[in-house]
Amino acid sequence: MTADSEVGSSVPANNGNAGGTRLVIVESPAKAKTIAGYLGRGYIVESSIGHIRDLPEKADDIPEKYKSEAWARLGVNVDHEFEPLYVVNPDKKSQVSKLKQLLKEADELYLATDEDREGEAIAWHLREVLKPKIPVHRMVFHEITPHAIRDAVSNPRDLNLRLVDAQETRRILDRLYGYEVSPVLWKKVKPRLSAGRVQSVATRLVVERERERLAFTAANYWDLQALFDTGRAGDDTRTFSATLTGVDGRRVAQGRDFASTGRLKNSDVLHLDEAAATALAGRLEGVPYAVRSVERKPYTRKPYAPFRTTTLQQEASRKLGFSAKYTMQVAQRLYENGYITYMRTDSITLSETAVTAARSQAVKLYGSAYVPDKPRVYTSKVKNAQEAHEAIRPSGEEFRTPGETGLSGDMFRLYELIWQRTVASQMKDAVGESVSVKVGGTSSANGSVSPGTTPDPVSVEFSATGRTITFHGFLKAYVEGADDPSTDRDDSEKRLPTLTEGDRLTAAELTALGHSTKPPARYTEASLVKELEDREIGRPSTYASIIGTILDRGYVFKKGTALVPSFLAFAVVNLLEQHFGNLVDYDFTADMEKVLDDIANDRAERVPELHRFYFGGGDGDEGLKEMVTDLGEIDAKEISSFPIRGTDILIRVGRYGPYLDRDGARVNIPEDMAPDELTAEKAEELFSRPSGDRELGVDPATGRRIVAKDGRFGPYVTEILPEEPAPADGKKRTKKADAPKPRTSSLFKTMSLDTITLEQALKLLQLPRVVGAIDGEEVTAQNGKFGPYIKKGTDSRSLTSEEDLLTVTIEQAKELFAQPKARGRGRAAAAPPLRELGEDPNSKKPIVVKEGRFGPYVTDGETNASLRKGDTVEDITLERAAELLAERRERAPAPKRAPRARTAAKKPAGKP
Repeated sequence: MTADSEVGSSVPANNGNAGGTRLVIVESPAKAKTIAGYLGRGYIVESSIGHIRDLPEKADDIPEKYKSEAWARLGVNVDHEFEPLYVVNPDKKSQVSKLKQLLKEADELYLATDEDREGEAIAWHLREVLKPKIPVHRMVFHEITPHAIRDAVSNPRDLNLRLVDAQETRRILDRLYGYEVSPVLWKKVKPRLSAGRVQSVATRLVVERERERLAFTAANYWDLQALFDTGRAGDDTRTFSATLTGVDGRRVAQGRDFASTGRLKNSDVLHLDEAAATALAGRLEGVPYAVRSVERKPYTRKPYAPFRTTTLQQEASRKLGFSAKYTMQVAQRLYENGYITYMRTDSITLSETAVTAARSQAVKLYGSAYVPDKPRVYTSKVKNAQEAHEAIRPSGEEFRTPGETGLSGDMFRLYELIWQRTVASQMKDAVGESVSVKVGGTSSANGSVSPGTTPDPVSVEFSATGRTITFHGFLKAYVEGADDPSTDRDDSEKRLPTLTEGDRLTAAELTALGHSTKPPARYTEASLVKELEDREIGRPSTYASIIGTILDRGYVFKKGTALVPSFLAFAVVNLLEQHFGNLVDYDFTADMEKVLDDIANDRAERVPELHRFYFGGGDGDEGLKEMVTDLGEIDAKEISSFPIRGTDILIRVGRYGPYLDRDGARVNIPEDMAPDELTAEKAEELFSRPSGDRELGVDPATGRRIVAKDGRFGPYVTEILPEEPAPADGKKRTKKADAPKPRTSSLFKTMSLDTITLEQALKLLQLPRVVGAIDGEEVTAQNGKFGPYIKKGTDSRSLTSEEDLLTVTIEQAKELFAQPKARGRGRAAAAPPLRELGEDPNSKKPIVVKEGRFGPYVTDGETNASLRKGDTVEDITLERAAELLAERRERAPAPKRAPRARTAAKKPAGKP
């Protein structure tokens, strides 16, 4: 990259036509359309449609003159200052040509891509590819409103080449990591896997959490729950519940007192079991109680800061059920259409204009009593915040209420969330009072609490807490969600009776309750985003794509909202931890982000940092190149093998999926089974099931053995071919591709491995079956990916059931072919839905679960989305279904353009 300073110098343009034509280039067509409407005459606004060039993705993309270079496969010349080889993306060549043509007619060029590092790099690539001979200006803005766009045109700046350097370094780091480490995974784990600088660390986090769950041992403990009554009949609240917390001065053990091993961390606490708790409850029946202490404290809750990228993703996940990726897609549309400010930001600050707008709206909606005298100022706590954007907020000098926007569906819901949070951020604190009460009593003198104790009376203490909110403040506008559904919301209240020390109480109810400690919760998208940010791993703007990648690659799947690692992820992380420890070290990955920040802020240089990463440092640090050079010591089988605790069974990850192995005996692991569900008992159950290799008998026509098996794609039957004898002349055996292949056929859905008979198997092996002929053309009955059907030449008709394949006659086939061909899901009578989930918040239509050709799916009548790995018909929630439908709508192909009408070529005019 070269810094040709003169081309990038900023010269403010005049508005109107007097200054000539100005070409403004943005990233997306939607953004171009909105901005064009604000700039009007004298401006041409065009989109680059994202990045126009990048490192080559395929060998075909590499220019011929570089293909013989050893570094060409990387797209980076590691021996010459890590010079990148950039090529125009094949699908962007026509757009580049269009931009060049528009540039010929322009007098000035404005590069109006996003203001972050990626946007700066796109602007630089545009300048490098288009090679403009006219003045070039960098136009930046954080919201798309008429005022902001006019201001950006009037106040352009130079390209920031330090930001470009930082982004280019990130791209080269990611390319070197991916292209050097991924082939190791192909050789040692499974073909076509991928590794990534941040995605592999994110996968490791999810795997480590599952390891904690696997190692976890639950502890059981008991306590008492009492319902106390003040006896004051006139009180609005006279009863309250309290929990046993002490016996004879010893604190009663709660969940927090147990380690993950199931053992107590501290022997000073009293561990009650069921017998002891029940006995104590019996001894406490009818005894008098009194209030021992009442502690009152003022309660204050300050407003939440306005949204930044990560907090928006977390709240949209908790409240709207959106994935991080979908949240950013919806936010992108809101930004490009002028509804919110830029959505990729680390900042939580608001401009003076935004503060005024938020305060004004809060006064209008809730009254001046809810707005503090001075504006609130928020300071970012993110250590490596990189861009000087505002927080994510509604755009404009005055905020539109959600109802005034005209938005609908998910755009409305996300805008409403942003609007509520922004307005609430400028409102007063919520205030109230928290109360803590201790209640004491003495048991009767019979029985014992636990082994080793005496039957003497014991002193017990119960505790209760309450909270009342006297002024809701900002909670009137917005209440934040929580990852743990059992957590009390900030606006929740628990009122206790008015109590003073010494008040007499009676126990209306006294119940012994058992509890079990729970393993650490799996990550959700929201909590994984928070964990990555807390560890300073990656950039907030990349978290959505990172989570999308590990889901798409099969390293992680969802069960409800929880992220579950696959066994494949265990194998990959195992290899990376043992042989590429630095590359998946959390601190190392976070430090790389600091290095990129240093490059952006002119505190470090690109080439030395890349050299240290790839070739190693002078202090003995091993570089990436050395790590991937000697792979002989990596034992592929050991990497992909995991023992099940307390058994001689191994989990192995093979090329065709995970399986259990015990002394050579193998059984497949169900695809949607979470690792922590594969206990010793479950493994034994899987081994006790039919192995899938069940011999059914001998085919009387061929003398070959017929067996039923459980394969990768489900149960099937096949024949065992006799071994081919060795050629007498000593020549090699027939090539595998030319060798005879056994007949196979999948079992019908109504069949099972346990019950299939030889007679049924022989009928299945006749498929595809010749039914007869119509007009001299053969008709066959066969099973396909769309279900059972009959075929005649290129024509086909569906059958109603798989059993019809074995019984359909030529007469029935003639009747079917005589009827017009049905299309779509209407071929057969619609089956009733498997479940009704509720109304889709986007389309406002009912969502149901149905059974389809490829398995269960959810639909609102307009959009269909298949259930993913980890989703089940029984457990899928309305929120998860809405998320699947929203993602499916986002992926829907653009409507096809109508073909242009052809016009006859004009004939040249004849000579006069």
